Amino acid sequence: MDFIRKSWKGILLCLCIAVPSWLLGKCFPIIGGPVIAILAGMVLTQLLKDKSVFEAGIKFTSKKILQYAVILLGFGLNLQVILQTGKQSLPIIISTIATSLIIAYVLHRTMHIPGKISTLVGVGSSICGGSAIAATAPVIDADDEEVAQAISVIFFFNVLAAILFPTMGAMLGFDTTSGEAFGVFAGTAVNDTSSVTAAASTWDSMYGLGSATLDKAVTVKLTRTLAIIPITLVLAFLRTRKERGNDTKVSLRQVFPFFILFFIGASVITTVATSMGVSGEVFTPLKELSKFFIVMAMAAIGLNTNIVKLVKTGGKPILMGLACWLGITAVSLLMQHLLGIW
Repeated sequence: MDFIRKSWKGILLCLCIAVPSWLLGKCFPIIGGPVIAILAGMVLTQLLKDKSVFEAGIKFTSKKILQYAVILLGFGLNLQVILQTGKQSLPIIISTIATSLIIAYVLHRTMHIPGKISTLVGVGSSICGGSAIAATAPVIDADDEEVAQAISVIFFFNVLAAILFPTMGAMLGFDTTSGEAFGVFAGTAVNDTSSVTAAASTWDSMYGLGSATLDKAVTVKLTRTLAIIPITLVLAFLRTRKERGNDTKVSLRQVFPFFILFFIGASVITTVATSMGVSGEVFTPLKELSKFFIVMAMAAIGLNTNIVKLVKTGGKPILMGLACWLGITAVSLLMQHLLGIW
């Protein structure tokens, strides 16, 4: 009861921002609800003279609701389908993820970009945008301003990819009678689901392919999402080793991302249920709730973010995001060419 008394106002505030942001995101999928929510939160926090009554609820939403979103994301993953159709794209996915993480690490060392921002941008660029950032942030104990900065960087290059890639695909000579080549490209080179959907749907409409490109791109994208599991576990291990090295008493249990186990469990439930004949549509409400929870958490993160500070410190992370984006795009194209997909 004490938790409810302290938190309900902040949770309600985040909900009030999330609902219109969610609806606007449906109308403008290239931008997406999470980005609208985080921007709305940043603006609103400038107008609030006293946030103390909202702080407990905002903190709960930005931390716990974000983890619940990742858990529910698992209900969108049928492991059997992903393993069957993702084999073709797996070498490309591994190559692009490795490229992004290496670029982020090198620039972190050479440009002295803060480690947590570098990790979030590298992981967000290489795996699945906002969802990967949502899963990684609690593992590395990133604060809300760091999450907001990473989300902003990822969003910028998402929009560019969704707009430019269909035209670029045509210029590069992708097969216009099939959605396979461009679907693999969109699924591996674009990071956020909304932008993957936008780019693939544009290709389908340009060449009258129905939903062939979209289906391929989404399957490849979901295969990438599974990389959340090893990445978060490795980061948890590295954080534990670092903190122990500083003579701080910390156990693996303190930093281990246990919500990832629930994410895996949700994926297994979906896989087993569908193999027994249950329609995948049964899990659609849970997948939608996952997306809404991410929007709600982004609203909370926006409320805890100083937009002026974000703009002032955003130059180097944007350069890192650009380097990761270009690296992923180049490696995706190279690997497709080597594998004979393009």
